[in-house]
Amino acid sequence: MGHVDHGKTSLLDYIRKSNVVAGESGGITQHIGAYNVSLPGGKHITFLDTPGHEAFTAMRARGAQVTDIVVLVVAADDQVMPQTVEAISHAKNAGVPIIVAINKIDLPGANPTKVKQDLLQHGVVLEEFGGTVLSSEVSAKKGTNIDALLDQILLQAEILDLKANPNRSATGAVIEAQLDAGKGPVATILVQNGTLHVGDDFICGMYSGRVRALLDERGRSIKDAGPAIPAQVLGIGGVPMAGDQFVVVEDAIESREIAQRRQRLDREAKSRRTAKGVVSLEEFMSQTAPGQKRTLRIVIKADQGGPAEALADALGQLSNEEVSVDVIHRGVGAITESDILLARASGAIIVGFHVRPDNNARAAAEREGVEIKLYKIIYEAVEDVRAALEGMLRPEEKEVVLGEAEVRELFKVPRMGVIAGCSVRSGVINRQGRVRVIRDGVEVYDGAIASLRRFKDDVKEVREGFECGIGVENFNDIKVGDVLECYRKEQVARTLTSAAGASA
Repeated sequence: MGHVDHGKTSLLDYIRKSNVVAGESGGITQHIGAYNVSLPGGKHITFLDTPGHEAFTAMRARGAQVTDIVVLVVAADDQVMPQTVEAISHAKNAGVPIIVAINKIDLPGANPTKVKQDLLQHGVVLEEFGGTVLSSEVSAKKGTNIDALLDQILLQAEILDLKANPNRSATGAVIEAQLDAGKGPVATILVQNGTLHVGDDFICGMYSGRVRALLDERGRSIKDAGPAIPAQVLGIGGVPMAGDQFVVVEDAIESREIAQRRQRLDREAKSRRTAKGVVSLEEFMSQTAPGQKRTLRIVIKADQGGPAEALADALGQLSNEEVSVDVIHRGVGAITESDILLARASGAIIVGFHVRPDNNARAAAEREGVEIKLYKIIYEAVEDVRAALEGMLRPEEKEVVLGEAEVRELFKVPRMGVIAGCSVRSGVINRQGRVRVIRDGVEVYDGAIASLRRFKDDVKEVREGFECGIGVENFNDIKVGDVLECYRKEQVARTLTSAAGASA
């Protein structure tokens, strides 16, 4: 991953040429999106080539974490560019370790130290600065330190203890899928565990099928594919989504039933989503369980870096002990489909400042239910987010005493229990309120009013100076002389200012 023209393709080409097993250098990765490289000592690395980051983020958004390690390519004669920052955001949100490859060190203007310092500003702390991120200074054209980079990838894999069992039914994930004119639906699967064989029945996302043929990265037919081996699978009932889980099953009939059930659930979810967006500034209050700190995640895109930073700082200052703003990514340029997928995966909303979404982004936002807010004035954006956060603050509960009544006499009524004959001393006894039973200044019970009567008539309320009969729900131990205090609870909306004052 990395910025355009920083040498990702050149690096991949060099690795591919220097390893005979990967085949010729022409057009492999565009075709399959992943290829396997064999190293001395029987070691293998599969490289996932994502043009852009759509597949990478879509995989995370759908719960299939395919990538184990991210190689971040940065040019030594350039600086950390917007797409590099975006790549760092994607890797961090996916929780995947990063290895930095500082490319083009053979050029006269190369300055690897500046690149390392730039990375520090974006939370990527290299080992030499006391962090945990490995790095290599490489040259894709001359092949400098490429072996060291591959060794670092293998070392990171050992540290993470990445293992798989080849002697079981295969599971994997879809890297990409398309509808081929001659072959029908074709999916590129990266096997994560087990071994995939021709003839296996499987379920993949919302579709079932049987493996009719397996093709390797050069389009040649193979009989099976083991762990971390990419293969094209023919025989799927439809075109799955990037990131969908692929699971081999024993029973073909059961796999068809599961697929039909998933398709039905997807149709129902889509019909619900059209009525109500999944991620919305106004709906965040209902998405957090009581007692938790509420977090509003935001992706910021602006026309220039300065306004993006200013907006991120202004929104960050709205946080307090109960609610917080988390800017998971900020970038420069139009809102793209990649931003939508990142927001969907992180449960965020997108704030655009002097930028617009392109057509693909609009379609993706509608499909994924991600809300895009567009602004031209920074204060309007801050006020909108402030209003949303104030809506997320839990309201204060205020108790209002409506009135109290003294118990003068007790009546036992069949099927209703004990009814207290009372005289209202002050205020109003309201049928909708709650009642507190107070005996000698001590509260003995708190509950709802089961019945409220004047003579034989049910009434909604009884005012001061009148007599009435009060039945307390689930409580019969009322005594003459008890005081029944009627009250209700009101919820008062809080503002960020009052919340900050309370926490101080």
